Amino acid sequence: MTSIPHPELPPYLPAPVDDGACDHLVGLSLPPVTLTGASGRSVDMAGLGGLVVMYLYPMSGKDDAGLPDNWDAIPGARGCTPQSCAFRDHHCDLAAFGATVFGLATQSPAYLAGEIARLHLPYDLLSDENLAFQSALSLPLFEVKAAGRPVLRRVTLICRDARIIKVFYPVFPPHHSAAQVLDWLATDRSHQP
Repeated sequence: MTSIPHPELPPYLPAPVDDGACDHLVGLSLPPVTLTGASGRSVDMAGLGGLVVMYLYPMSGKDDAGLPDNWDAIPGARGCTPQSCAFRDHHCDLAAFGATVFGLATQSPAYLAGEIARLHLPYDLLSDENLAFQSALSLPLFEVKAAGRPVLRRVTLICRDARIIKVFYPVFPPHHSAAQVLDWLATDRSHQP
């Protein structure tokens, strides 16, 4: 399989700031919410065992269709495809730690299935199109809507046995997110059972 290179991010993207919107997450259990994956399988979030790395992102697409006006000017909005590609490229490294990887967005399972095929992702993308997961954890949303639906702010969660043990927020630049997770897994032993 030929690897798809990371798309380039514009150099002028504004960096998001930590507004404290995720300060409450460490130590919480994942809620008893079932999400549909792009693969078609149902995933009970509260039943996730072992080490799970879950990156939440606003939206992805092969072009800029459906993006809100001035998307690049919104701190932390741009970069979903590069972030997914980075997790794809580091998937074996994350698996070496025993981690299961999921991406999560508010796009439909059918749309996310297209993203898996387009980007050759070796992990599932979960749909929170009804905002059940977002609402249960009070996850931050952008103030804009994309393609008529709310979109998540970029957050990466590391969980062990359905409990959040580490939160990366804000995530910037997004294409460094997977490497940041790997660095934490390699140096912080608090994630070990």
